[in-house]
Amino acid sequence: MDIRILTEEDAATFQALRLRALGNNPEAFGSTYEESKDRSLTAVAERIRPEGNPPESFVLGAFNDSGTLIGMTGFFREQYVKMRHKGVIWGMYVAPEARGQGVGRALLQEAISRATELAGLEQINLMVVTTNIAARQLYLSLGFRVYGFEYHAMKQGDAYWDEELMVLLLSG
Repeated sequence: MDIRILTEEDAATFQALRLRALGNNPEAFGSTYEESKDRSLTAVAERIRPEGNPPESFVLGAFNDSGTLIGMTGFFREQYVKMRHKGVIWGMYVAPEARGQGVGRALLQEAISRATELAGLEQINLMVVTTNIAARQLYLSLGFRVYGFEYHAMKQGDAYWDEELMVLLLSG
């Protein structure tokens, strides 16, 4: 398995996996398949472009031995001065055929490792839908802890999903 930061050249591959994620697990993401399916590759490339040196926002991709993108997660550092001590993990997804093989753990460990290179970063936040037990357990096993709960965090049609807010403290 190869894990690396995605670049603009990966836009089509990223978009294909992202649409698959939105179709397979709509409860796990804030955006919908319908909102995302017609997004131009230029817009997708802009979204995944790493920013900063070292990058303060990036999307990681996990590729299998055949070179197929099988997992992804994003990270960004908050931009407001009073919030720059925080980063956020977003868009975590592993293709069903690659689950249970350590792909998610490897992606998160790489994201955390890269984030700790950012001077002054003290914590990483994320949100997880309460029905995704496997993801929640993965986050807890890597040191994240629950600090809040959002009732009806997302709604699609008549369905609601609650989310837990989690934090990984990098210092103190």
